[in-house]
Amino acid sequence: MAGSTFGHVFRITTFGESHGGAVGVIVDGVTPGLEITTDEVQLQLDRRKPGQSFITTPRAEPDKVNIVSGVFEGRTTGTPMMMILYNSDADPSAYNTIKDLFRPGHADYTYLRKYGIRDWRGSGRASGRETSGRVAAGAVARKLLARRGVSVLAFTVMAGGIVCEEFDPSVIEHNPLRACDLAAAQKMVDHISRLKEQNDSVGGIVECRISGVDAGLGEPVFDKLDAELGHAMLSVGSVKGIEFGAGFRVAEMTGSQHNDQMSATGFLTNNAGGIIGGISTGEDIVFRVAIKPTSSIARQQRTVNVHGEETVIRTEGRHDACICPRIVPVVEAMACLVLEDHYKRQAALLG
Repeated sequence: MAGSTFGHVFRITTFGESHGGAVGVIVDGVTPGLEITTDEVQLQLDRRKPGQSFITTPRAEPDKVNIVSGVFEGRTTGTPMMMILYNSDADPSAYNTIKDLFRPGHADYTYLRKYGIRDWRGSGRASGRETSGRVAAGAVARKLLARRGVSVLAFTVMAGGIVCEEFDPSVIEHNPLRACDLAAAQKMVDHISRLKEQNDSVGGIVECRISGVDAGLGEPVFDKLDAELGHAMLSVGSVKGIEFGAGFRVAEMTGSQHNDQMSATGFLTNNAGGIIGGISTGEDIVFRVAIKPTSSIARQQRTVNVHGEETVIRTEGRHDACICPRIVPVVEAMACLVLEDHYKRQAALLG
């Protein structure tokens, strides 16, 4: 009922609020004996943390991870692993003047309707800061998957309507958008800069490619691999849609165009995105997620207050002009969590 736990055998529970004392995660089902260091987890958190460029929020959170339990002498013990990140640059005062107003695009109204109370500091539990716990847990899952020969790579393929024309993985971590095309990334930067001056924001599309996954993962009918990846991605606040393989283009294709025919050496195409019948095929798993524009913008917008009275609002403060680059490590982390969970479930099935 609470909704803060994800996974079945490899499970995580995240906790904390944007402007509270800390955020973090408890990871259960970790294989004992895995060598893991704080630096390995920190590497992924540094990719998600704020203040990386002018595109992202300037909030100066170091996001330094503290591994509290589940690791002894550099190796996992198999017991619950708790990781915590203390908030050091929280500034709830920026929200004092709008705490009784519902910010357009945010979960202020829905949280109040559900719980009858809400944390108006930032977005509380609905803040993107919650995803730091997911990224920390994903770093552990990523290392377990690496031992299985699985690699996970996400990147921006579109932002502000500008589409990447090339795929060059070497440039992804060397441009502010984490885009796979350096020329397109520069156009994105220019476009976002103009919109930021106009107190506006943009959305985009992030693609994820997963290689090395064995055929046979997935638990039909309700826990299909693509269904669980969809669940994972749509649980991220900024994600509004997902497609696999050929995606929504399948609606325009014929069966002969879409079917992934086979030869003695394997599949001839990968329109299914590496999953058929909810089970992995052994081909690369490919999906894309649609990222909404940042809701917090300093433009005047119409809204109502907690008493239902009409008013206007400008959401001032420290916010991302485009969420895509910081969503990239979150997408990777959630994919890692799903895959490690399914590997463990498959192992239990086969005994």
